[in-house]
Amino acid sequence: PTTTMRSEQAFVIGYDITQPRRLARVHREMCRHATPLEYSIFLLVGSVADKDRCLEEVEALIDRDEDDVRCYALPLRGFQGRIGRASLPAGIVWTGLPAAVA
Repeated sequence: PTTTMRSEQAFVIGYDITQPRRLARVHREMCRHATPLEYSIFLLVGSVADKDRCLEEVEALIDRDEDDVRCYALPLRGFQGRIGRASLPAGIVWTGLPAAVA
């Protein structure tokens, strides 16, 4: 029998929304689909269809003439690093990230 395997990938989605009410709406919508890394930077782990659905929902909320939304696919085994203050206290590990991006 043939089984279908869901191909998961990681995407970084960021936005610059000019109007505060739209910004709040976009942030709430993004939280439904992805994990916030910063206020306007999110990590979405899912299929291309998941990413497309997220961006379609966000597109319905923005003003295309004033706002900017960008999405970047992360390489499966690409470099990941951080400089500066950790977002979590020492000794605390966030296990919510998939192994490919943890």
